[in-house]
Amino acid sequence: MELDRIDRKILSILQEDGRIANVELAERIGLSPTSIGERLKRLQREGFVEGYGARLNPHRLGLGLLVFVEVLLDKTTPDNFDRFARAVKLAPEVLECHMVAGGFDYLVKARLADMTAYRRFLGETLLSMPGVRETRTYAVMEEIKRDAPLPVG
Repeated sequence: MELDRIDRKILSILQEDGRIANVELAERIGLSPTSIGERLKRLQREGFVEGYGARLNPHRLGLGLLVFVEVLLDKTTPDNFDRFARAVKLAPEVLECHMVAGGFDYLVKARLADMTAYRRFLGETLLSMPGVRETRTYAVMEEIKRDAPLPVG
């Protein structure tokens, strides 16, 4: 499906405010609420809009430590990749996990209360996952930009 200028504007506004009313969205775009509703349903049906949610303040929730962890597996086999992927999906501390090309296999982004909680997570969860041979951790000292919207134009 090809996105036109109006579709891109709708997506851009939704990234700013996913709770915007159709009437207000229609006013900002310059179309009728019915037309906006149809476009929005199509964008959802075609998979451009995956869902809606609230952005929570991790510090208010006691999750002040953000870490990135490079994970190197002992063997790079499809079975090892699958077993690690299944295990990492079960860890609630893990916000994101990406298989990457380069000197390690996965980059894990995790949120925890503090360094003590991270040490426990590392020892009890991450290092016990199937195939993990080595990790390198980078603790975030300051978040410069997070939860940025996608550049839909």
